[in-house]
Amino acid sequence: MSIWVDADACPKVIKEMLFRAAKRTAVRVTLVANRLLYVPSSEYISALQVPDGSDVADAEIVKRLEPGDLVITADIPLAAEVIAKGGHALDPRGEMHSADTIEGRLTMRDFMDTLRGSGIETGGPSALSQRDRQLFAKHLDHYLTTLDKRKKSNE
Repeated sequence: MSIWVDADACPKVIKEMLFRAAKRTAVRVTLVANRLLYVPSSEYISALQVPDGSDVADAEIVKRLEPGDLVITADIPLAAEVIAKGGHALDPRGEMHSADTIEGRLTMRDFMDTLRGSGIETGGPSALSQRDRQLFAKHLDHYLTTLDKRKKSNE
């Protein structure tokens, strides 16, 4: 199992949590972005630079994703593709998407897009809060604990 990071817009503090988790649990973490990214030296952490272009990083993540992998992304359409392919999608703000919730999130995203397209100012997301970080860490830990249990039962 691997963790894929839609890294262009992922907050630094979230990447740092993922780096620590990779080293602690020996789970592969790959940052995917259209620019060169710093990653610490570790056999479990890597960066994949993709060409510039709309959704190129998203397409690469979906292409390489295996069922059960975790994807860190704030991109709702990418999260929907990940879930459809059998993966897990976790927002950097700590929201774990599921098959039950993703359709509603897509609908809301499309509605907000329509509002912005008609000139209505909808504002951007608030700054990443301490609560967001804690929620992210909680879901990441749950995923890694479940993964560890699966590994042990297969031994």
